[in-house]
Amino acid sequence: MKTSEAMLGEKELGLGWHPKRVLLILLIFSIVMMFAAFTSGYIVRRDEGNWREFDLPLSLLFNTIVIVLSSATMQWAYFMAKRDEVKLANIGLLLTMVLGIVFVFGQVHSWGDLVAGHTYFGGSDANPSGSFVYVLMGVHAFHLITGLIFVAVVLKRSLNYQVHSRAMLSIGNATLYWHFLGGLWLYLYLFLLLNH
Repeated sequence: MKTSEAMLGEKELGLGWHPKRVLLILLIFSIVMMFAAFTSGYIVRRDEGNWREFDLPLSLLFNTIVIVLSSATMQWAYFMAKRDEVKLANIGLLLTMVLGIVFVFGQVHSWGDLVAGHTYFGGSDANPSGSFVYVLMGVHAFHLITGLIFVAVVLKRSLNYQVHSRAMLSIGNATLYWHFLGGLWLYLYLFLLLNH
């Protein structure tokens, strides 16, 4: 006899999505709206004047490559779980976490590069252009850390053989969120390249 929770997981919503997937989509939508507001504010403030132009650190390109690689390892982990290759899925999840941590530390390094180039977040020497860059990078890094926690939870479930071809919801949601974070960073990086 199936439990009501298992039946809900199979029945899903009328939309064809599990309730947890719907919550994730709503979370992603709210994050998109927040960053749309940030980037719109960036453009409006830039057009008001008193805007210091500066070169973005080259380290941001390295970080972009790292996050693209982490998206590839996450997708690989998903495919391995779908094929019941649980050990390979675990390796993919672990690699994703390592690359995600490298990305976060790379962003901290980039902040150091910005400071070295006299671009500051606050204080008397700060300019709104630098402050916006720190906010965009910092809020994205916060969400990426939440993504790392999400992937760690899925890895723990996978190590307990709770992620496989018949239990794909958690790794599917984590994969969707991780790809979203990677896509969001690509958008932010290109936005900053074109508008700094």
